[in-house]
Amino acid sequence: MTTAGLLFMLISVGAVTALFVWCLVKVLTGKKNPDHLAHVEPIEAKDIDRR
Repeated sequence: MTTAGLLFMLISVGAVTALFVWCLVKVLTGKKNPDHLAHVEPIEAKDIDRR
């Protein structure tokens, strides 16, 4: 492999790895209110057969 090819590969892999790590940090350190993480609709007795 030539020097230019090796340099291009290292820059490409480094950029994708950096983007992946940045996305993980953003998702795992999000400041969300625990009350708004999920919403479960109540199931009424009359609607059980339709689900």
